[in-house]
Amino acid sequence: MPPTLASLVHHSALKLTVRAGEERLDTPVRWAHASELADPVPYMEGGELLLITALKLDAEDPEAMRRYVKRLAGAGVVGLGFAVGVHYPDIPGALVDAATDAGLPLIEVPRRTPFLAISKAVSAAIAAEQYRAVTAGFAAQRELTKQALSDGPEGLLLALAGQVDGWAALYDASGAVVATAPEWASRRAARLTADVERLRERPAPASSVVASAEDRVELHSLGTGRRPRAALAVGTASTLGTAERYAVHSAIALLTLTTERSRSLQAAEQRIGAAVLRMLLAGEPDHARTVAGDLYGSLLDAPFRLVVADVASASAARVRAGAQGTTGAGAAGEGDARDEGARPVATPSAVVLAAAEAHGADRLAALVDVVEAAAARAGEALLVVPYGERLVLLAVDGGAGVRACAEYAAALEAGRVGAAAEPTAASGDEAELVMGLSAPAGPIAAATAYKQAEQALSVARRRGRALVEHEELAAGSVLPLLADDAVRAFADGLLRALHEHDATGRGDLVASLRAWLSRHGQWDAAAADLGVHRHTLRYRMRRVEEILGRSLDDPDVRMELWLSLKATSMGSD
Repeated sequence: MPPTLASLVHHSALKLTVRAGEERLDTPVRWAHASELADPVPYMEGGELLLITALKLDAEDPEAMRRYVKRLAGAGVVGLGFAVGVHYPDIPGALVDAATDAGLPLIEVPRRTPFLAISKAVSAAIAAEQYRAVTAGFAAQRELTKQALSDGPEGLLLALAGQVDGWAALYDASGAVVATAPEWASRRAARLTADVERLRERPAPASSVVASAEDRVELHSLGTGRRPRAALAVGTASTLGTAERYAVHSAIALLTLTTERSRSLQAAEQRIGAAVLRMLLAGEPDHARTVAGDLYGSLLDAPFRLVVADVASASAARVRAGAQGTTGAGAAGEGDARDEGARPVATPSAVVLAAAEAHGADRLAALVDVVEAAAARAGEALLVVPYGERLVLLAVDGGAGVRACAEYAAALEAGRVGAAAEPTAASGDEAELVMGLSAPAGPIAAATAYKQAEQALSVARRRGRALVEHEELAAGSVLPLLADDAVRAFADGLLRALHEHDATGRGDLVASLRAWLSRHGQWDAAAADLGVHRHTLRYRMRRVEEILGRSLDDPDVRMELWLSLKATSMGSD
């Protein structure tokens, strides 16, 4: 406890006597200051015990004393010490009455007690309090360190809550609550998610205070990099004291060491992960398992999913997203891939949406944060490796990491549809994230899984989707792929001569070719569809061969012509 007026009055060596304001003697004293100015208020900071001899005061004038005492009380002076036997043999009644009316403690200082003795007593008490706070802080640091080493962040939070006589909570990089102490504080901590998200937008280290009727909460970012790795919340009934502040600072340091791995360790783990991935893709699962060890070994013991993430033109993604969101053309084109048996679209959580927005255009960084946080909460192994300009992730099949990818993709697609519907000047051509997700695989089939993810990524880029699963491709139709501009250009070039021929009115070769191919080369059935004689159809097909310089007996030619017809019909719909 800091020194109070009561502790000074009870100091046996000072021999002080209370003459007014006995009910406010428990007020803390920040300093003792002697001043004979008629108006010392401009030089006060608040919390002082003012010591006077009334050298320049008319201490017997009631009105002057009321004004004097009122100004002192308004400036935050906590007490007035009056030295008797110097200029006045006793404290004048006018001053006693003014102090009593204002509720300002008035203390009589005997002639034999110098002001310096009072100042020394206050200074010694403050120093003793600071020493106790530092000692308590070091004790708290030892206890917090012990708990962190034995029970991890959960034990540290429990010890911290006891040290501050309140509660504590830890948030991960995405803003989700990881742990609280005591357990009852989990609901209170969850209500602070929005405040934690705002804190994450500021460069680390950062802190803020959230005051409410029930408590006072301090939020602190954790981490040494540009982006906070986590956040700590500490809730108390009142402002933290010096000892409690030491405990909080110690907890911040320990949690930072726990959550923020050194860059050299991160680089080493990343090199191991890259080596494991290269061995898996080279068809050496046994070697990969040996190198993975305890770090990634559990990931290779069960089916995993491989995700390939890349960036694409944002404007193209928004155009396609706008088409899907307003006309439904995208949905119709992918209808076969989304009917019965297709996976439901994930709904993005508030945490994922916040992470997507907080990172702005750095979508890959946000993806890593979201997936790593989800995997850490679930206790799952996760391999994240930059692979050229792409990012490759290996996550447990059906686990939290894969679900986080789906949620993040849903958040991105929702943003793209909104940007397409309401374009702004700020919506430039910054990079947008696209992901391809493989089917479940094991270490032996890692190379196949990577090809599947690449194929899904290519489709996601063409369709303007944030995420496409390889299983969608197998369950759907190849026809939506014909909507690609390059395919349409090829189709237009292949059929241009036939369209030019038909434009002269010398025969309907394009329609005849479509009917013949749709009937698998059956002359009678195709001629009946066209309403012409089969000899007429035979003549038209010979003209097609002559104009194109290709034989319709070649199955590859028939396939290219059929796909070209489908592509051009899709473009005209």
